[in-house]
Amino acid sequence: MHVVDHTKGQPSESESRNVLTESARIARGKISDLAQLSAANHDAAIFPGGFGAAKNLSTFAVDGKDCRVNQDVERVLKEFHGAGKPIGLCCIAPVLAAKVLRGVEVTVGHEQEEGGKWPYAGTAEAIKALGAKHCVKGVTEAHVDQKNKVVTTPAFMCETALHHIHDGIGAMVKKVLELTGK
Repeated sequence: MHVVDHTKGQPSESESRNVLTESARIARGKISDLAQLSAANHDAAIFPGGFGAAKNLSTFAVDGKDCRVNQDVERVLKEFHGAGKPIGLCCIAPVLAAKVLRGVEVTVGHEQEEGGKWPYAGTAEAIKALGAKHCVKGVTEAHVDQKNKVVTTPAFMCETALHHIHDGIGAMVKKVLELTGK
């Protein structure tokens, strides 16, 4: 959607980036386009979240509950869900599952801002408006929707120390791996 200069917290008007190129830079390795991902070749899928999920994988940042999800993201979510394979999502990414997988249970943390600790608490209402169930969880916790094999954690939806966010993401990954049965 746009590039943000995180030192200033503002969009950088003169800069553009390619999501695939940035993904390769961050991962420091060989990556593939999401269009090539097949549930048949993997045990689980994990969506890391962040503003990119709300701006590039969907239109949630602009359209809220009326958002559209990138067609490859929608296909991957439906394919893994249909194959009974676990899906992990953190931070804002649970809105992707809420939009695509009707009736799914997810968490983005708390439903009240609590003095700024949960600045994106309003996202929980959008999740409910999408027909999903929002489950209140702390930042170090992961919610497991056993029926749908969807595991979510709030991550950066909470203003807290990084080690707490790390713990929650670790809990999500652990639960996803457990659901693979391997």
